[in-house]
Amino acid sequence: MEQKYIVGIDVGSQSAKILIYDLEGNIVAKGKKKLAPMHLAKPGIVEHPDDDLWDSLCVASRIALGDFKGDVQDIIGIGIGGIRCCRVLLKKDGTLAQPVISWMDDRTAVPYEHTNPETAYVTSSTGYLSCRLTGEFKDCVGNFFGQWPVDLETWNWSDDDEVIRQYQIPREMLFEAVRPGEVLGYVTKEAAQKTGFREGLPVVSTTNDKAVEGLGSGLIDDQTAVVSLGTYITLMIQGKKLPEDPQALWAILSSVPGMYLYESYGIRRGMWTVSWFRDLFGEGLVKEAAEQGMSPEEYLNKKAENVPAGSDGLMTILNWLANSWEPHKRGMMIGFGAHMDEAYMYRSILEGIAYTMKNNCDAMCRELGKSLKEIVISGGGSNSNVFMQIFADIFHLPARRNVINESASLGAAINTAVALDVYGSYEEAVERMVKVQDTFYPIEENARLYRKLNERAYSRMSDYTDGVLREIHSIYHDE
Repeated sequence: MEQKYIVGIDVGSQSAKILIYDLEGNIVAKGKKKLAPMHLAKPGIVEHPDDDLWDSLCVASRIALGDFKGDVQDIIGIGIGGIRCCRVLLKKDGTLAQPVISWMDDRTAVPYEHTNPETAYVTSSTGYLSCRLTGEFKDCVGNFFGQWPVDLETWNWSDDDEVIRQYQIPREMLFEAVRPGEVLGYVTKEAAQKTGFREGLPVVSTTNDKAVEGLGSGLIDDQTAVVSLGTYITLMIQGKKLPEDPQALWAILSSVPGMYLYESYGIRRGMWTVSWFRDLFGEGLVKEAAEQGMSPEEYLNKKAENVPAGSDGLMTILNWLANSWEPHKRGMMIGFGAHMDEAYMYRSILEGIAYTMKNNCDAMCRELGKSLKEIVISGGGSNSNVFMQIFADIFHLPARRNVINESASLGAAINTAVALDVYGSYEEAVERMVKVQDTFYPIEENARLYRKLNERAYSRMSDYTDGVLREIHSIYHDE
């Protein structure tokens, strides 16, 4: 049989990634373009400069096609995914009315304000990018998560006038809403010239980046959770119903039509914190790692393997970017000893991430009345064996790592494969395209220690520190 291929697009907070897959889920080519630094005009304003999302996608696509050894005529479709919770304001012709507003910008946490008279449409990052690719004003309804007038029951825009007033976006300013796995349109001549993709190639909708990452990780049943290690770290379980008045989770639309994704509370700037710590040590760390023939990340992970489980009580609270409703929160490290070095600090950060997600997961599972049989760790952080073992020990569950660990683009390819009838169902597509690399099992001694440290210390930390942090915040902001 003649080989065919699918393109998966994943434009995140830090880079645009284009991967070309065969129909068995194997990567055959890839391209990546790092995004420009965010524009920070003043506190609370975080924007992607110029037309960086589209420009980076075009560069990454040409790199991927340059890496591709097959016939471009055998590429049968594109799945488009991107970072959620951004707000993109477009002119009537589909070009930017102003720079893309990042999900980290305070404006995305409140209803839209009509301050730019050039704005004809308000959409998501994927809506904008698919419009540039196809010329169509369509987007997957699952990409509108947060301050958008979405009816989760009908998978469409709300027709409730009160909801429209609440979010302040009239229907005529919204794209046509489609479900995941539907063809949005076809690559235009202009987009083909920019990206290198052939004109007329179908572009398929996928749900927001976290949901499509869940699909690309193989999230099909309701006893598996996917931990997504990204700039924003979260944990997801799939289900069939919308929970009533959820308290410990978000309910969003899955990348599998008709299904829902239960998402725990997460960690803002989660893996960014790991990168921040790595960069603190600068040239010295780079030099030491090079002498060992390793990258800085590999070197830190190797050193962390020699730190005992629990880091001798050194604990890290991951509040490097506080939520807008609790501005007093700050990141903390507590429990230093004179024998501790950067390896202790690094392992403590990894453990802090796992503790936080374990506690958020437990709260969600209690509310849903569910228990888990395994977790899947997705994202670049899963390349670390020590991090994988920490997750297995703290969750006291098998922790699985897939061959494709940055799985949002694979999820986009799965949506495309089903949309184009390559596979008859999502279950079949996942079985054929998602491959397990290995599984880490809990070390019982470590699991017992972590449970004590978490239950008696880590999970209660904010009870003791919030008062002090509020006082510090008041000194700087209330006087």
